[in-house]
Amino acid sequence: MPISVASATEDHSVRFHQYHLEDMGRVRVRKYCEIEDREVDQGEIGKGYQLTKEQVIPISDEELRDLPLPTAKAIEIVAFVPLTSVDPLKIGEGYYLAPSGQVAAKPYKLLRMALDRSSKVAVAKYAWSGRERLGLLRVREDAIVLHAMRWPDEVRSPEELLPPPVEATRSSTARSRSWSMTREDLGGEEFQDTYTEALEQIIEAKREHREPPKMEEPESKPGQVVDLMAALTESVEKARTSRGEDADVHEMPKKKAAKKTAAKKTTKKAAAKKTSRRRPRSA
Repeated sequence: MPISVASATEDHSVRFHQYHLEDMGRVRVRKYCEIEDREVDQGEIGKGYQLTKEQVIPISDEELRDLPLPTAKAIEIVAFVPLTSVDPLKIGEGYYLAPSGQVAAKPYKLLRMALDRSSKVAVAKYAWSGRERLGLLRVREDAIVLHAMRWPDEVRSPEELLPPPVEATRSSTARSRSWSMTREDLGGEEFQDTYTEALEQIIEAKREHREPPKMEEPESKPGQVVDLMAALTESVEKARTSRGEDADVHEMPKKKAAKKTAAKKTTKKAAAKKTSRRRPRSA
């Protein structure tokens, strides 16, 4: 089934160049040959693998295109699996796969229908940019999407980053907070790129020779220990208010004072016994 590949995402980040601060002249990275001691253009540059310090094996683009792999010119489906069984850390950039020509239209539609009806995704292997890759095929509306995937040995284990073992009790309050923040979609102002917007405001202000806007500092109370649950409650209230929902939050259950009262009674009894054991003073 011949297909064409198109990027499914766009990058709207603000891009910067490097400049010489003294005169704002552009600083560029130039391609330089160490042996001939001169700058070379793109047509003179190729790929190579450094076998030893003195020996480099040249690899041409034609050799990469003609790799002896069954996936060199095709996407080979290996298995169908539930999406929930795929670690999100392995999923990368997404690309739309479009049928290339009328011949590919029918098998493309059949594959899309098979994926849609099975409620599963397909794991596939393919060659791209000089290496064999793992991919994930899924349905998005009427199109098939290919996500680049990392091989299992490319995902690091988090064990070396984890903190020492600590005891933690289950909190129904924390669980109720997570339920109150549950959403059906990722729409709304909370999911907009405010960082890029802030950068654009700074650039526009400097272009007009105005003072760039500054971020408002949050009110801080020095010397006060942060209550994690209180901070979480406040965060939930702000999130729900911004969505126009009722910001009612359940109060944390108060600790029962029964044990404390019993402890006080025990202390009083012990004090009374201690007093009775004292010897009377002589006259």
